[in-house]
Amino acid sequence: MADQQPPAGTAVAGEPREDGRVRTRRGSVKTAAAAALSVAPRRTIRPVLVLLALVNLAWSLYQYPLNRLLESRLCHDHYAANDPSVLPPHGRVPEELCKLDEVQQALGRLQRTMETAWVAGDFVMTIPLVSLAELYGRRHVLWLNIAARVILLLCALAVGYFDRVLPVAAIVVGPMFSVLGGDCVFNSIMYSLVSSLTDDHVLRATFFGYTNAVSSISASQLGPALASGTMSIALELPLWIGVALLLLAIFVVPMLPSEPSYLRHRHDHVDDNDVAPLLPASSSSRGMQKRGVVALAADRFRAILDILTYPSRNFSLLLCCFFCTSLASSDTKLLPQYISKRYGWTFASVGYLLSSKAVLNFVVLTFVIPLVLRLRQPTFEATASPPQRQEAADRANINYAHICLAFSALGAAAIALSPTIWLLVPSLLVYGLGIALPMFTYSLLKSPALGPRRDSRDTHRAGHSETQIFSIVMLVKTVGALLGALMMPSLWIVGIRLKGILFGLPFLVSGLWYVFGSVTLCKIRTR
Repeated sequence: MADQQPPAGTAVAGEPREDGRVRTRRGSVKTAAAAALSVAPRRTIRPVLVLLALVNLAWSLYQYPLNRLLESRLCHDHYAANDPSVLPPHGRVPEELCKLDEVQQALGRLQRTMETAWVAGDFVMTIPLVSLAELYGRRHVLWLNIAARVILLLCALAVGYFDRVLPVAAIVVGPMFSVLGGDCVFNSIMYSLVSSLTDDHVLRATFFGYTNAVSSISASQLGPALASGTMSIALELPLWIGVALLLLAIFVVPMLPSEPSYLRHRHDHVDDNDVAPLLPASSSSRGMQKRGVVALAADRFRAILDILTYPSRNFSLLLCCFFCTSLASSDTKLLPQYISKRYGWTFASVGYLLSSKAVLNFVVLTFVIPLVLRLRQPTFEATASPPQRQEAADRANINYAHICLAFSALGAAAIALSPTIWLLVPSLLVYGLGIALPMFTYSLLKSPALGPRRDSRDTHRAGHSETQIFSIVMLVKTVGALLGALMMPSLWIVGIRLKGILFGLPFLVSGLWYVFGSVTLCKIRTR
């Protein structure tokens, strides 16, 4: 609902006075130059994008050769037990001989165990590690996260090199180091950081678009292409490159912005009550350091439990959407194995295919979506009041999210039903059009109408930390990913056995979960 118009001559919040200062709603005063700082400089996001690129590229260089490495070990064990004459005197069994149902089902079971171990450890440690980030700063937790990923790659290298000493099941040891931090912890910190870089919803959505574009081009475009090219030289080479990239990421972490400029300015010019909702639950870093990590984690857990006990209707629906889409997106980890098995392609060729598909993702996220957002902004912001602008922005984000979910659902179903590679390619392109979904769903978290209740106990006392809200979202997404890690490989094993139209069973189920996510968004009210 629009605010009532004040009497003529009354200073309005955000309106410049004759002395060049700006009056806020609470009556505090800040200069017009400071108001211009409400949008964070674009250069502050550069080290964030560099870190995302390095971590996602290293992760992609791990996943693609890992499929072939494990397939090779399982294939060797299969022929050693059933037909030793096939085994070459030196080297690995040719890849075309490793597409047997037994080998692929064993690979699916091993992937299920690895993914479950990685996600479960990450989920358990999210609250303690995010609390540690508030206590000692982000960089220490990010360094732990990078260390876990380095150990993961080194474990894969050990299984590849010491095939006569280590059993293939030893690969499961690597994912167990997610207790040092995995995707949930990393994304919780990074998305919270990106969200705090600006208080302008269009620029924030653009920043989310940049992060998704960089993640997409690193993990889905450059990563598969580089992995495919280097795998042809030596199977372990992509893993070594991944280790080098992660070591380089260690030096990028100190370059991350410690605090956004618009928050620094608010600390200097605005009353404490004005900024309370943007600050951590503890009053200051000095106060937090007097307390232990366990106490801080317990406080965070209670605050999160309070939010989940007294959630707003819209926030609950938004969390359901995050859960559904996270579970649905678990099918993407099966794409290389699915394409390789169904169409008889080598993993190197699959990497090139998925790399070319990701070009569309990059174009959509980097150019198309920001252009649409800029063109849409003047249509409702020129004369609208702040509540009207926020409501229009929420409606636009929800509508865009619906479009992305529709593309994802149609693309997943088309992938499952594509009998030939020539029908698979356009299906992958349609599926890729839904890549922009996080731009809009994460932007909705900043909306007063869609966030948690502002009258719950902890909120009334101290306000929600943005890191706390993103921790809840990442925990919900991790629960979805955990169920997806158990469900999708199991459906893949069943699909291999059933064949026919159900060969792509994981992707059919994925499409249904995208539909469920769209249904939950339909129930959100922006007023």
